[in-house]
Amino acid sequence: MAEQRSARAERSSTGTRKKAPSTKGPEHAARAACRSLEALISHPDEGVSSIRRSDDDGWYVVVDVLEVPRIPDTTSLLASYEVRLDRACELVEYSRVRRYRRGAADE
Repeated sequence: MAEQRSARAERSSTGTRKKAPSTKGPEHAARAACRSLEALISHPDEGVSSIRRSDDDGWYVVVDVLEVPRIPDTTSLLASYEVRLDRACELVEYSRVRRYRRGAADE
């Protein structure tokens, strides 16, 4: 009974179902960017430092990765990559935009 009500609630006045959003959210885009980039460059991701929507409903995601692990950890080399995803969160292109030591402050 409740399933029938929810199915009716999803229908518009013309009897068709509502369309799902064409793009996924920023959390999904960030995870997709990390997975795709890590598979291509074989460096573990450290996190996402920026995400923004592109003009074509895709995403630009800046992913920070560990490129050269060192001891002590504060001397490890990290890099920031800008990853462009299409509206289906598939990787379109990427480029390294910055390389830095973990212990270094931003300029």
